[in-house]
Amino acid sequence: MSPTAQPTPEPGRPASAPRPDALQPLLPSDPSSIAGYRLLGRLGAGGMGVVYLGRTDNGELAAVKVTHADQADQADFRARFRREVEAARRVSSPWAVPVTGADPDAPEPWMATSFVPGPSLGEAVTAHGPLPERSVRILGGAVARALAAVHQAGLVHRDVKPGNILLAVDGPRLIDFGIARTTGETALTSTDMVVGTPGFLAPEQAEARAAEIGPPSDVFALGCLLAYAATGRPPFGTGAVDALLYRTVHDEPDLDGVPDGVLDLVRACLAKNPAQRPTAEEISAGLTEDTPGAAADWLPAPVVRTIAERSAAMLALPEIDATQLGASDAGDQPAPSRRKFLLLASGGAVLAAGGGIAAWAALRDDDKDRKATPPPRKRRWIIGVQADLSGPAKDIGRAQERGARLAVEQFNARKDKPFTLELKVSDDAGDKNKALAAARVLTGDPDVLGVLGPTSDYTGLAALPAYDESLVPLITVSAGLNLLAPTGGGGQGLSVVQACPQHAIAGMYLAYYVLTKTRSVRPGILQERTDDTYAWQYIGGANFGFRQGKVVPVPRVVPGRTTDYKRVLSGMMADGMDAYIHCGLTPSAVLAAKALDELGFTGMKVSGQHVFEPRFLAEAGSAAEGWVLGAPVVDATSLKGASAFVAAHRKRYGVAPAYYTGEAFDLVNLLVQEVAKAAKGGKRPDRTALTPLLRKVKHQGVMGGYVFNPESGQMQIGAVGTFMYVVENGRYKPLEFAPGGPPKNRRV
Repeated sequence: MSPTAQPTPEPGRPASAPRPDALQPLLPSDPSSIAGYRLLGRLGAGGMGVVYLGRTDNGELAAVKVTHADQADQADFRARFRREVEAARRVSSPWAVPVTGADPDAPEPWMATSFVPGPSLGEAVTAHGPLPERSVRILGGAVARALAAVHQAGLVHRDVKPGNILLAVDGPRLIDFGIARTTGETALTSTDMVVGTPGFLAPEQAEARAAEIGPPSDVFALGCLLAYAATGRPPFGTGAVDALLYRTVHDEPDLDGVPDGVLDLVRACLAKNPAQRPTAEEISAGLTEDTPGAAADWLPAPVVRTIAERSAAMLALPEIDATQLGASDAGDQPAPSRRKFLLLASGGAVLAAGGGIAAWAALRDDDKDRKATPPPRKRRWIIGVQADLSGPAKDIGRAQERGARLAVEQFNARKDKPFTLELKVSDDAGDKNKALAAARVLTGDPDVLGVLGPTSDYTGLAALPAYDESLVPLITVSAGLNLLAPTGGGGQGLSVVQACPQHAIAGMYLAYYVLTKTRSVRPGILQERTDDTYAWQYIGGANFGFRQGKVVPVPRVVPGRTTDYKRVLSGMMADGMDAYIHCGLTPSAVLAAKALDELGFTGMKVSGQHVFEPRFLAEAGSAAEGWVLGAPVVDATSLKGASAFVAAHRKRYGVAPAYYTGEAFDLVNLLVQEVAKAAKGGKRPDRTALTPLLRKVKHQGVMGGYVFNPESGQMQIGAVGTFMYVVENGRYKPLEFAPGGPPKNRRV
């Protein structure tokens, strides 16, 4: 269960992060299923409840935390539990384990989280000793990124310790938001209570100075964590709680054995004065490697073997018989695949939608004997649009709304239409804090059959719980974040159809384009970390694409606040850079364009989706000339096959269609097409059954062809992907689609 305010000095894994090799059988009093999760055994138990290992019908695993009913009856318990769920859901980071389902209002409140079969940091260090310096750096960088996301969400974790860091082959994961609180919040915590784990808490926590506890407190704990990882011992020792608290406040940390490469940063984290500690973003920048490494090589071999053994144990779990009344039979399960094994090992074991997957039922009017029952309400046939109509991406959001509206109006103009459509629009303003509510405006309406949107990555991620709970189809043409449609098809993203390449795939396409169009042998790839997840995926894809073409790139990673691009890029040129891919956002791309212009760089200069906007042209000016931009959109006016669509748009709106309008038009037409097919004899289709139909279709729209992975809903490689544009005379000139693979028999 989540930690209480009672401190526990052990650096290993707490009950809330149980060991998968310690799975205990269910007791006779335990249920066999909870809200769609088949329970396989007990992972841990404590005074507040039990953590079970659960499995969905799709075979994905989850850690399902269920509290005792007597705890739920306490006046403030549900408030604390609800805060834990809300806190975890507010954090968006690939390095933090997400909540996949929860019901704080159930008689026995429960919460499900993604299951990571790897050991905790505490277990790994206890079993195999301290980590090498490179492992410590990558560990610190990833955990710092997770904490940056926590702090950006307005939260403080307050319990960063070895037991709350799980190790997977593709990186660590931060878990357990049981005592996380909004910055400055003290209402649910006694002012004289020590909250956290002695040995891994800050002086202000040790002295219960509640008003001073904030993001710097997590930074101090991270310093303790890194010292422990590097040396195998907590920096303030072990022993009695009172002694640990005293040493934390008054003594200097024991950093003997911490490698020189991280020593200064760890020491800065452990400053007694919170104001003197670096931020999580600064720590991440200081620990980032230049070269994107392979997945598993960040950990020592014995730890990787432990992860592999536990992943194999999870795959070998037997089926169980249902004992709960009304539980459905899971049926025959296929043998575990190598792909599923790799997903388990990478920390993607469970991305399972939990709790309350709702299915609406059509009203019945065939009971002639129930004369007192009023006639059923006439159902409406609604297509939803969730978009940024008033925020930073409003131009894209409005373009998509226009495309959707035109598709609906053209359908309604048909004489043979089987039903009349309506359009319902919900504006999330590009704000991830508003996105979930905007989504529920649509998913909460039983007449909404499917939704186009959202416009951007993080509003999409924030809105995902509403779509996972309702299983309303969600089709996006502009949000390429990989977390929206996880590999394997389970968990979150249950109803997503991603009609644009994921960012990593788009980065790979850019590399293929450079290889195809140039003789580059040392292309430069630079990750600028303002939007760290986007840039990390792009540079990873580009790196992979170049290496497929047997070309080794010149990599760099820079903090988001970097302004001296001339120095960075001149260093890359000195290393032989002869082409350049910028993996970052528009402001840094502008700086890079101007720096390369001043340096006289003549190689191909390329960037991706989030730089493809008018702002880049306006701010970079003449330095933008010759840049090549790749984006998941085609200029409709350049396509002969789209001439009728362009004419209809001009007639309806008085202007040519903007970018993303045509793709929105195509995908709403696809949705309407599948609704019409499923509406046999005029009967409304079950909207929860539409996503699998959409994912299987090979659709030819006015902008091109669309093919999806039938399991995950991701855009298939080789379908409509990344279209390339060149900046010419201050405008984007359309070129062609980027190739779907490296060139064969390339000459250099």
